[in-house]
Amino acid sequence: MRVPFFASLAVAAFATTATAQEVTLRAVTSFAEKTQFSRNFERFIEKVNADGKGVLQINYIGGPRAMPPFEVGNAVRTKVVDIANVTGAFYTNMMPEADALKLIGKPADAQRKDGTFAFIEELHNLKLNAHYLARQFHNVPFHIYMNKKIDKLDFTGLKIRVTPVYKDIVEALGGTTVTTAPGEVYTALERGVVDGYGWPVTGIFDLGWEKVTKFRMEPAFYSVEVGVLVNLDVWKGLNDRQKKVLNDAALWLEALDSENAALIKSERDRQAAAGIQPIEFSAADSKAFLAKANDVGWASVIKRSPENGAKLRKLSGN
Repeated sequence: MRVPFFASLAVAAFATTATAQEVTLRAVTSFAEKTQFSRNFERFIEKVNADGKGVLQINYIGGPRAMPPFEVGNAVRTKVVDIANVTGAFYTNMMPEADALKLIGKPADAQRKDGTFAFIEELHNLKLNAHYLARQFHNVPFHIYMNKKIDKLDFTGLKIRVTPVYKDIVEALGGTTVTTAPGEVYTALERGVVDGYGWPVTGIFDLGWEKVTKFRMEPAFYSVEVGVLVNLDVWKGLNDRQKKVLNDAALWLEALDSENAALIKSERDRQAAAGIQPIEFSAADSKAFLAKANDVGWASVIKRSPENGAKLRKLSGN
């Protein structure tokens, strides 16, 4: 079913001129529509369409039902789509440095001031033919969720669903990794194909995973990164007024991260009410886990991209 859909997208050439002044961009999200990591992007689209009347509009195609998550990065690169809401974990095959974004927890405004954002933009230009318009969720951490309780930080004998975000730390703790798209996680848990999964602290209720999840391992680690990418050729083709509509909306979108502290507290309470129990370790063990997660994460990035990885680590400050 996807072949004719993609063909029609390519023929449409996505960036279309509605009038001499107004341009319409077609957008996708790599997460299910109306779920935690798509909702703010959908709010962003509403803002662009309200503020950009007569200048720029966005036609929202949808989420994974329209395009598989791991194809979104390449779709931006090749201009199959114009703009996308996607995490770097879904395009590390084309840009290995994207795996470092989870290790940079500074707010987007701080990254814009200290040169971090500019370097990330440069990498996206060169490797993904993309403009890195915005970063979201810098203050939302990840967890490993499980259906088997462990009493030490050892995943030996456990099968954990991962994306590139979690792969290195799960393997470093002796676990077996299974890579799937988010849409396949529920069935994998239900059938015992995996014993657990990596996911942020927020969003599991959107997907119904609380029904097949028993434990959440503490401490939280890394930082969510969901970027808004624009095909670089499309971006260069926009005029100053059109770019301003997107830039203003991007800064507004990044500022929505201020809502996340309350959201995280609410989500933890909701998980507790659903019977998801925390697995906690000593302060020393938790500290050692966080240090190990950071070290193996950077080691993996630097192994695949020595010069750029080292520069990203220096910019990150950790």
